[in-house]
Order: sequence, then structure tokens, then C-alpha cells
Amino acid sequence: MKTYKPTSEGQRSRISSEFDEITTSKPEKSLLAPLTEKGGRNNTGRITVRHRGGGHKKRYRIVDFKRSVQNVEAKVVSIEYDPNRSARIALVKSEDGRKFYMIAPDGIKVGEKVSSGEEVDVKIGNSMPLKSIPVGYLVHNVETTPGRGASIARSAGTVVQVMAHEFGYTLIRMPSGEVRKVLENCIATIGQVGNLDHKNQKLGKAGRSVHRGRRPTVRGLVMNPNDHPHGGGEGKTGVGLKHPKTPWGKPALGKRTRKSKSSDKLILRRRYER
Repeated sequence: MKTYKPTSEGQRSRISSEFDEITTSKPEKSLLAPLTEKGGRNNTGRITVRHRGGGHKKRYRIVDFKRSVQNVEAKVVSIEYDPNRSARIALVKSEDGRKFYMIAPDGIKVGEKVSSGEEVDVKIGNSMPLKSIPVGYLVHNVETTPGRGASIARSAGTVVQVMAHEFGYTLIRMPSGEVRKVLENCIATIGQVGNLDHKNQKLGKAGRSVHRGRRPTVRGLVMNPNDHPHGGGEGKTGVGLKHPKTPWGKPALGKRTRKSKSSDKLILRRRYER
């Protein structure tokens, strides 16, 4: 991590990455796609997610979460920065000339070989079905439905542990501590997602949040009573004996909002059960 001389209040507490692992600043043009900013608005133009908008212009990097290049060795060409995610991405070129992006696991280097399939070696960067991964190994980029593409453990520093294999399912321990069952045919990648120091970054000033597309947030406490349930009152007033509420009067801060899903039966231990 990189610290800065306190030449200003914004620099005084700023901590950022040194980008030592980045090997090129230019992305692969064939794997770029336009990315239109919505500003938190839905298809009717209404703001459905507050405090979004602005920020630096970005282009989307097409990452192959399905690892569709099967049973062919591929070489890591470069490690790149991706403005759309906290993890680094690796540009990989297969022996038959196909290029694709993958999430860069911790410890992978330029020039190393990676592959995907049922009978590949169990080493960092290789992707295979969960049934082929020995118990105790650490993985990332885990699918929840075979062929759908990875959706678990994709952000910087995250990792999932393979706990057991039983009756067509694999038990995995999630980063949150939750233990759940996943079909053994789902694909996972060996290793931990790189850029482990991402959680240690400090922006230092509000402007850097604006650059990321996060607009300022105003507390409900300082609003008028017609704008927020917490607003109003003479002088400084807290929430007091009232229960905290959202701007629309719904309970906030502690009320569980997770709806029951069909996949709930696959969860063996909740994340808040110790």
C-alpha cells in the first residue's frame, strides 16, 4: 500500500494501492464493451437507487466467468486494472489463439499456464467442477447453477473453502461463514482472488467517492419532516424513542429484509450462527 505526504487534508489520510502487479495500462480492445451510466434510474427514468451518478467514464471488460475455453492450455499475457470491480483481471490467450479475461487469483504471474476442464491439474488459476477438487482446498469464482457462470467469491480477497462431497452436492464455506450445498457439477477456480489489500484502502477525501460515481449522502436527521421521518424538531434531535426508518417510513437498521428463496434449503448454517 502507498501512503502520501500530508500536503493537504485529502492526502493526509489517503492510502491507495501501488499497482505493482499491473503489467499494462491498455486493455484488449476486442474485449471491451460500452457501459452506459444509469444514475440510479430504472427504465421509466425514476431514481430507484439513491446517491448514484457522475463519476469517471468507463468501458466494460468482458470477463469469461464460464471459462468457456475447455481442455486447452492458455497463457497469462498480462495483469490489468478493471474499473468495474475490486479484483484485478488477467488477459489470457489460449493455444488456438482465443483471448479472454479472467479474475486474477492471488499469486498468478505473467507467462503461467492455466486451463479449464474435468481432468486438469489442481493448481492456482485452473478451473474445474467442484467434484474434482479435494476437500480443504480454497477456491473462488464458484457457480451456483451449472453452466450459468461464476457468481460467488469474485471480489478482491474473497475465498471459499471446499468442506465435503456428499450425494451429488459439495459443501462450501462462504466468506461470510455460511455453509451451503452446491451441485458438484458447478465450476470453481483454484486459489484466492488477488488484490488482498483492497480492504485497507482509504479514499482520503469525498471527491474520490464522486469519481467512483457515488454522490453525496444527506442524513435524514438534518432534513425537514416532510422529507424524512427523522427530520424536524427544535435544535439538534436524535431519532429518540422512535424506531429508525427509511425515507419512505419502512423499518431500518436491523430489520431483516431477506425474502425466502427456493435455495434456502441448501443453506446448512447461516452466517450469523456461530
